[in-house]
Amino acid sequence: MRTTRSRLAVTVLALTLLIPEGALAEPFEQEFLVTAYYSPEPHQCCYVTGALAGDLTLNGEGVRAADETPVYAGMAAAPVHYPFGTRITLPGIGTFTVHDRGGAIRALRSGMHRLDLWVGHGEEGLARALAFGVQEVRGVVYPLGSAQPPESFALTSLPASLELLRNYLAHEPDLLALRPRLGEKTLRAQILQEHLRDAGYFSGKLTGLFGEVTHGSLARFMREFGLQGSGEELTEEVAAYLVAAVRRRSVPEPVSTIVEQGSPRETILRAQRTLRFLGAYRGRTHGVYDARFEEAVQKFQKGQGIISADEDPGAGRIGPRTREAIRKLWQRTHVAREARQVLFERKINTLLVEGGKVPGEFLAKGDRGTHVIRLQKLLADRGFFPKERISGLFGDVTHEAVLKYQFARGIIQNPEERGAGTVGPATIAEFYREEREKLYHLVRSQGWFVL
Repeated sequence: MRTTRSRLAVTVLALTLLIPEGALAEPFEQEFLVTAYYSPEPHQCCYVTGALAGDLTLNGEGVRAADETPVYAGMAAAPVHYPFGTRITLPGIGTFTVHDRGGAIRALRSGMHRLDLWVGHGEEGLARALAFGVQEVRGVVYPLGSAQPPESFALTSLPASLELLRNYLAHEPDLLALRPRLGEKTLRAQILQEHLRDAGYFSGKLTGLFGEVTHGSLARFMREFGLQGSGEELTEEVAAYLVAAVRRRSVPEPVSTIVEQGSPRETILRAQRTLRFLGAYRGRTHGVYDARFEEAVQKFQKGQGIISADEDPGAGRIGPRTREAIRKLWQRTHVAREARQVLFERKINTLLVEGGKVPGEFLAKGDRGTHVIRLQKLLADRGFFPKERISGLFGDVTHEAVLKYQFARGIIQNPEERGAGTVGPATIAEFYREEREKLYHLVRSQGWFVL
């Protein structure tokens, strides 16, 4: 059902168990090297290989085991020498049934066998697999025909710290690629909370739980920006608006003080320019609080429900309530423009993925294949790698080229840092940024047809 890559700590590994020839159906003890695997899902915050396709290759499709049993807690992967239905008890962990296989499931030369435990779906499952790591356990094997104990294992017995996923997360996570849903507790939901907080709509604790508090914050954001939907799942459009709102969080307010007759010319001038941008003023922007500008302010106030008649207190004067209304409309207008830019960038990213311009998974020395070729071409285009050495093999020359590129882009400061010389989230994100900028200027100048 699955293939594996031994260089990763979280691999779809399974414990091989070779039953001695002539052995009777009697329980016996066995030393195991135990790891964990999970079922990858679309729109996770991150993947251990850097992409959904890579994690599916590593862990399998995550729906059914090799014997067609739907995946469940208590299922284990073992080698072909080990019959389906065999039970294994691992002290301190639980009792499991063999239903699955794996390409790297074989006996070790030391006599230790390998076993892989299924630990859940999506980000939570990946977090459990990372936390489980690699463990040496002396277990008891109950072959078919022996008196087998019942299965005994609960996913909640294993820790699933979402913070473990951050090592596989790009420095600037693509919120538009995520789809957090109401009720889940994931790192992608925490990324949503972080964006809501940075946009000024969430002040609770960052828990990763997409509960009623987060839902209420998202719904309020959507109402203020006129976005449709229930807010029970983050859509690409809403995500684009949220990213745009965060980008503009440090932009100063257009009207930062009370504006009335007698205010400084520059203050009146800024107010006139702002209302003109919002389509609420068509007169001259000359810095004079004349009758035409006062009439425009009154009309704006009526449209926003601040006053009902010209004789109301504050009519024609930009006080606190009018300033806040101007700020919200100004922000909404600018965020809508910025959101269109974010969606444009997302489309560029999609073209990069579909065109195979950037490696689709994390890479390190010893890897080979099309993703390495993409890496070498990108490095060669930037002058860090000799074009005549493009081969698809990640060797010493590629390693040195990656180091030079990472130093030049400020990704690392010294060769001893984590990730130095390997292609991980930060390096791939930088390649995407550079390639996106190139495509962006090309499309802006010549149109989409050039692609």
